[in-house]
Amino acid sequence: MWPYLDKAICKMVRDTTMRIAGQYIGQYKIESIEFETLTLGTMQPTLQGIKVFDTQEDEIIIEPILKWAGNPNIIIAVKAFGIRVTVQLVDLHIFTVPRVILKPLVPTLPCFGKISVSLMEKPHVDFGLKLGGLDLMAIPGLYKIVQEIIKEKVAELYLWPKTLEIPIIDDPRAAKKPVGMLYVKVIRAVNLKKMDILGKSDPYVKLKLTGERLQSRKTTVKMSNLNPEWNEVFTFAVKDPNSQVLELLAYDWDKVGTHDKLGMQILPLKYVTAHEPKIFTLELLKTMDPNDPHNKRSRGQIIVELTYNPFKEDDNSVRDYENATEVDKAPEGTPEGGGLLVVIVHEAEDVEGKHHTNPYVTLLFMGEERKTKRVKKNRDPRWEQDFEFMLEKPPVGEKIQVKVLSKGSSFHWHRKEDLGYVDINLSDVVNNKRINEIYHLINSRNGKIHIELQWKT
Repeated sequence: MWPYLDKAICKMVRDTTMRIAGQYIGQYKIESIEFETLTLGTMQPTLQGIKVFDTQEDEIIIEPILKWAGNPNIIIAVKAFGIRVTVQLVDLHIFTVPRVILKPLVPTLPCFGKISVSLMEKPHVDFGLKLGGLDLMAIPGLYKIVQEIIKEKVAELYLWPKTLEIPIIDDPRAAKKPVGMLYVKVIRAVNLKKMDILGKSDPYVKLKLTGERLQSRKTTVKMSNLNPEWNEVFTFAVKDPNSQVLELLAYDWDKVGTHDKLGMQILPLKYVTAHEPKIFTLELLKTMDPNDPHNKRSRGQIIVELTYNPFKEDDNSVRDYENATEVDKAPEGTPEGGGLLVVIVHEAEDVEGKHHTNPYVTLLFMGEERKTKRVKKNRDPRWEQDFEFMLEKPPVGEKIQVKVLSKGSSFHWHRKEDLGYVDINLSDVVNNKRINEIYHLINSRNGKIHIELQWKT
């Protein structure tokens, strides 16, 4: 089993690492970062213990205690200033406690439709780094800095309530349909942290419901305000009120650079009673790690009102939602055996250029290029444009490249900038008829793009 897990884990590590490393290419004269060798070796992790939780729900929750003292062979090649150097990772030790959720339970082997994995706390990682024959970890202070960076990056991706979801079987019960609507009113925040030089912040709030693939919702930005009032309402389709969690993240908006996180909090929907509006006053935290000492410092509070309205069996909302997710048939004149590929470019998030941010999107498919309109001076642009490709056969095995670019003025020295891209395999859209996903942009610090694809026959 371990040799197969080795290959699967290495692929995931390679994809995740390259996405993170892409943000540094072009900076500090770095030309490329790539794995020269990547294998986890022959020594597999050991199970030190396991907890199993009985939730009386259609799921199994386990928390294995994993320890791994491995013999991996991991070599990363970095090219900068025209010089290529290699860094080798040695003596890797990992101690972690993941939460593994098997759900929904179905009457088809292996009896669960999906695996969801998240970390309950930041993992302990110990390792050595060698640059040629030099032990980099022997440099004073570097060991601790590298460890903290790795922990933070892993936590950003998989620290609970964020999850890595792995579909197992295609069972009708595995793909749940909405059972109700959640209405979230972001009322206000109080005593937010000062982030700007003048002792103020420009706050806004991002909202995300776990298990939902759509882009995060956002409030408006309140300039120079530590006690902002929004009174803005957002709507979410709920599939499982017993397990889904509402994530709230407050940010300080900045015109240049990355938006600073003011704090975050989560709210499980199981605490909301159906048809009864309820106001929650939530303490903002730095992270959801219960052992993080930074959480002892006050970061302010956010006040929200939640209302959950389940669907009734004869509720028209159910039929309206199902109709909205269906794909129309291809128009007359579509080639027999072929179909119509529809690509809808919805929006992007956290895209940023070095010299200007006037983003637009190009689609490159089978030698044909299409473009969206340009949105001026916007790091969170919305396009809502669709493009059609008439094909004589299904695009199985084909890819479409989605690239975000920024175009400056005619007199700007840096006329065009690449803000990131993603290559999308079209086999899934042919099989599922419709895909609605948010993709991380390669060669972008935090950029994401929301793309919907439909295959009409």
